[in-house]
Amino acid sequence: MYNEEDYKVPPQTRIGHVHLKVSDIKRSLMFYCDLLGFEITARYGEEGAFISAGGYHHHIGLNTWHSKGGSPPPLNTTGLYHFAILYPTRKDLAVIFERLNKASYPLSGASDHGVSEALYLEDPDKNGIELYWDRPKELWPHKADGSLDMYTKALDIKDLLKELEKVDVID
Repeated sequence: MYNEEDYKVPPQTRIGHVHLKVSDIKRSLMFYCDLLGFEITARYGEEGAFISAGGYHHHIGLNTWHSKGGSPPPLNTTGLYHFAILYPTRKDLAVIFERLNKASYPLSGASDHGVSEALYLEDPDKNGIELYWDRPKELWPHKADGSLDMYTKALDIKDLLKELEKVDVID
């Protein structure tokens, strides 16, 4: 029987997509598709687009319906802090780091959080983005009381880049 007081979000629940107001569709598509590697799945004229990884209907929506030519929100106001893009492996995170580095795209941070490793940057409209991979759950650090011991330390970029030297074995 359903009990409102005991309700918890089901553990299979996922955050599905983010939809961003941007000032310039072409510039945003160059960033998200040409640099980060997402694919366009649908266009809405020159005002909107849906993009995804792997053919999903959309992970990110972009539109200029109420923001064409607009400016980013001022600092110290409410709004989106960042959204996160989860990569399946550490090697995938190393690959995107290498792409960003070769394009001289600036990072605003790079952190080891114990449970994950992350790169932080902003899109051309100053929307914050976290690119990260999760360590396997069994490797997550815990405190003596059993709670997660998440922290923020500098990401070891040299160690991350060693992932690019590993050879994939084909069976």
